[in-house]
Amino acid sequence: MAGASPHWRPTHRAGVRRCLAALGTLILGAVVVLTGAQPAAAATPWLTVSDGFASFRVPAADLESALGTVSNVVVEADFGPSFALADLGLGRSGDAWTSVIGPLRPGLYHYRIRADGTKLLKDPTNTGAVTSDPTWSTFLVSGDAASLLADVPAGQGGTLGTVSYPVGPRQTRSATVWTPPGYDAHRHRPYPVLYLQQGADGSRTDWLDLGRARQILENLAVRGRIEPMVVVLGDGDGPDFQPELRALARAVRRAYNIADDPAHRALAGASAGGSQVLRHALTHPGDYAYVGSFAGSLTDEHLRIDGRAVNAGTRLLRLYTGNMTDPAYNPTYQTLRTLDRSRVRHDFDGVNPDDGHTWNAWRENLADFLPRLFRPVHDHGPSAGHLPLTREFATPAPGSTPTPWLTRDANGDTFATVETGTEYAGAGRVTLWGNWAPGGSWVNVPLTRSGDRWRGTVGPLKPWFYYYKFIVDLVSKKDTANPTHITTEPTWSTFLAPGPAAHPLTDVPAGRGGTLTTLTYTSTVVAAERTAYVWTPPGYDPARAEPYPVLYLQHGGGQNYTDWVEMGRAKQILDNGFRDGKIVPMVVVMGNGNVPDFGKELLDNIVPAARAAYHISHDPARQALAGLSMGGFQALDLLKTHPGEFAYVGTFSAGVFNSTGFDVAAVNRGTKLLRMYTGNVTDFVYPTVLSTMATFDTLGIRYEFAGVTQGPHGWDAWQKNLIDFAPRLFRSDST
Repeated sequence: MAGASPHWRPTHRAGVRRCLAALGTLILGAVVVLTGAQPAAAATPWLTVSDGFASFRVPAADLESALGTVSNVVVEADFGPSFALADLGLGRSGDAWTSVIGPLRPGLYHYRIRADGTKLLKDPTNTGAVTSDPTWSTFLVSGDAASLLADVPAGQGGTLGTVSYPVGPRQTRSATVWTPPGYDAHRHRPYPVLYLQQGADGSRTDWLDLGRARQILENLAVRGRIEPMVVVLGDGDGPDFQPELRALARAVRRAYNIADDPAHRALAGASAGGSQVLRHALTHPGDYAYVGSFAGSLTDEHLRIDGRAVNAGTRLLRLYTGNMTDPAYNPTYQTLRTLDRSRVRHDFDGVNPDDGHTWNAWRENLADFLPRLFRPVHDHGPSAGHLPLTREFATPAPGSTPTPWLTRDANGDTFATVETGTEYAGAGRVTLWGNWAPGGSWVNVPLTRSGDRWRGTVGPLKPWFYYYKFIVDLVSKKDTANPTHITTEPTWSTFLAPGPAAHPLTDVPAGRGGTLTTLTYTSTVVAAERTAYVWTPPGYDPARAEPYPVLYLQHGGGQNYTDWVEMGRAKQILDNGFRDGKIVPMVVVMGNGNVPDFGKELLDNIVPAARAAYHISHDPARQALAGLSMGGFQALDLLKTHPGEFAYVGTFSAGVFNSTGFDVAAVNRGTKLLRMYTGNVTDFVYPTVLSTMATFDTLGIRYEFAGVTQGPHGWDAWQKNLIDFAPRLFRSDST
């Protein structure tokens, strides 16, 4: 099926080669930021968002007019696990570079185009912008979880203003000030005030552009969930935080009707801003009665803390952190212990299990923190679903094998840590490609240099089967410390994230599963000896009176007979299905379908060889045929050319392009089950499957549609398809 998809797909060798370039984002030299060199005409949006799926279509001509000729293009965005920044490879399809990802969690995303590793470009068709870095664009995926991020109706929001303040001789800086709906500059009772700091390497606009602070404040205000307050967004990245904060406070008091007493002042910040806030609260107790640190931490182990003074002057000190991918995770653990030793009263929001050191986490932190200000609060516990922080996150020493190193959180989700060898010490950029994007799609997560190695942690990963590789300076490399092996993809490694949901893919206890053997047969189609894998069920009896029913299970393009075992986990799926009483005893033959005439190969070569070597039925009613992608197309072709030869047919991400030639009566008479599967809209054959079903409806061919499998054109979907399909076979026959 090479050439049929605009998206990257691991089932096709040619597609792999074509899109390797789109996977890497090596910075070979200085990054060239080309925000000004925009396409002359870009009326058609490069991004469309529907039902949580983000579809990118970047016209090649527009890219070339802005950047010149490019050979690889990615979308760099917070699409990775825990909202981590990651690279989504775009594939060239006709006159555009395209890809689809999703379903995305509701929230705000930011992205930019990276071409040839060094050229950064803002999407000129998107008005969503990030002032502090004009290469980024933003978009919102709506949903209940993101309701606070939406704009309030016109006329119901607050107002933004600006104040300037001195930071040195003949030097001033500016801050943004939000005043609540109905703000009264002459109100008898001054408004309480929150000073909100951003992280390092940002600006005061980040809390607006990336933090959606205005929308969060206004939605909470409209719903009556916060006290009317003034919020000041300062830069906060000056060389001396405390004097600058005092200068800012004086300027705001002169311009706005705000309270001057500590009981009506609050201070909060994210990342480095959170660390500044926390240190100030502990070294200047009583300046601010309400303090929030979003993924900040104490960096001075020898800081002297007067617990009594802090407690006397602080009504609320609340700490936040992301999960094990958050660099603040371990420092937060240490900070909590320090506060306990100093007998400082504090709240801890718990570990956010789904987010790392990201704006998504800090938006949630702000939404939790604001309703706690300037009013009595009785709930001092963690947010719903947040986890305890009972120990630091630790990984083995450099060079420990095997990899990856798996750590599970209190929810049972897995965090996988990988490490390269020292052979890449001189690499310019290393990323980790794998199937951990939403829906099982593929993104590259940048790794961090650690001495003479590269390291990184991805997660949380739900229980399932994962595969990955390193991209080192745009070249795919195997994790040689991982002993797993994929015959058709020699740079891939695999691991299983354990848990109940991964039960069908888990090894059964030794001696409790079926037997996997190889079958050698002669192919008259390609004039060569070939090999198939054959699974026989536990207790297989070659002398049994009744022959076993048989399933012929085919792979996709660019693969071979090894893939259903090494990637599809077919043995584990069959072993567990049998042990759980879900599948009848059957024999499963996984042959090599890479031939110009698959019908002849199967019927003249694979089937006779299997019948000669195994005690399997010749009765079409006890024969099944299924395949993924190319193998599914082959199965449908056999259904057309040899109707009734296989009573059970399953197609995983496959369809037909030509509706002629079907003997409808023979198909319906000889087929007990024709069951069709497809991934979601990220599966490039999704439209083909839908059109095939429409064709079958018109022709009158009976079939079942399994519904959309949430996943792309990849193993995440096909494993689920086999798990569903195998238990449906041969149930009407005696076994």
